[in-house]
Amino acid sequence: MGLRAPKRFAPLDGQKTNHHAAPPLKGIVFDVDGTLCKPQSYMFAQMREALQITKSTDILNHIHSLPQPAQDDAQTTIRAIESAAMIEQEAQPGLNELITYLESRGVRMGLCTRNFELTFLPGKTFLPIVTREFRPPKPDPAGILHIARAWSLEDGADSLIMVGDSMDDMVAGYKAGAATVLLSSKDNVGLECNEFTGISIGRLDELVGMLEQGFEEMEGR
Repeated sequence: MGLRAPKRFAPLDGQKTNHHAAPPLKGIVFDVDGTLCKPQSYMFAQMREALQITKSTDILNHIHSLPQPAQDDAQTTIRAIESAAMIEQEAQPGLNELITYLESRGVRMGLCTRNFELTFLPGKTFLPIVTREFRPPKPDPAGILHIARAWSLEDGADSLIMVGDSMDDMVAGYKAGAATVLLSSKDNVGLECNEFTGISIGRLDELVGMLEQGFEEMEGR
């Protein structure tokens, strides 16, 4: 896949100069586990153990390859594991600050996740919410493009940002045409330097300054 030019968006602070005549940002799509909440990697190990599959096997693809009623049984199994893990969910540092800022600027927010529900952000507006019931899942860009259509965007996902913590998130965002932001952690070392990652941050609220001044992906990635 050839490299594209770094994506830019106009400053959300209307008093700032839009030096590159960049287009306006029209929304942000977030991943959930590892992005909005701290990663719960143990949960996926438990799922693979219960399903008796290896680490190299994609959990959702495996489940959808099963005949009925085994497929429904597998969905019930991983849902129970996920429900137990969600009781211990913790928000990522800077999450509340970022969401409050985006709400103040009127930026639309959607979710594209391989999880099944969101429990730790009561009262926050994320629409649409694309969960693992949506097919095909990330790294396919279909979920992000579905959100763009729900927002009636004529340019697809070209005016969106995808924020995530995995290669699946970066690939899905890139292929959809969105800018991509990687939330870096000890669990995804090395993902900052590839053609699909537009820019990386260490905390979610680092995006506030970037969006105020005018968002820019890295040059020459």
